[in-house]
Amino acid sequence: MIQLEPCPWCGNDPLYRAYHDEEWGVPCREEQALFEFLILEGMQAGLAWITILRKRAAFRAAFANFDAERVASFAEADRARLLADPGIVRNRAKIDAAIANARIIVELRARGGGLKDLLWSYVDGVAVQNRFVSMSDVPPSSPLSERMSKDLRKRGLRFVGPTICYALMQAAGLVNDHLVHCPRHDACAALASA
Repeated sequence: MIQLEPCPWCGNDPLYRAYHDEEWGVPCREEQALFEFLILEGMQAGLAWITILRKRAAFRAAFANFDAERVASFAEADRARLLADPGIVRNRAKIDAAIANARIIVELRARGGGLKDLLWSYVDGVAVQNRFVSMSDVPPSSPLSERMSKDLRKRGLRFVGPTICYALMQAAGLVNDHLVHCPRHDACAALASA
């Protein structure tokens, strides 16, 4: 009998563990939550994910709770406010990308689509159920994330490289990358088929 244990990447940090146990890999089809993942994954580039989790409340406050319509309307004063906010990642390129990406998402919605439809189209609406045994099996990107990245970049989105796209797919449950011995693997698989 295999001993069930959580994925080792979350360690014992309570915040990391809660994210792993309650959110990561759960199929997400809510526009605002997907927009949050898109922005936070871009903000994480070059940093540890726990850094972003610890700043998440500040990000939510700074970015209008990730309301894409509101972020899309951010002007120069908002940009200056974000660059001065010590609670978030104050990287000019990432902040500019978040605002620009919000504008693209709003345009996408105006044309009758949405981030949910776009992101889930890459997996034909069905979460990919991987069966990885160890962390060394989990790739940093995939052909699917490379295709997503290329398409999102063509649409004008930024900070959407293949690795960021794969992390987004993992976080939003487009792929289930919980290890097979993790109790969350089967739980996320069940949610994907519900």
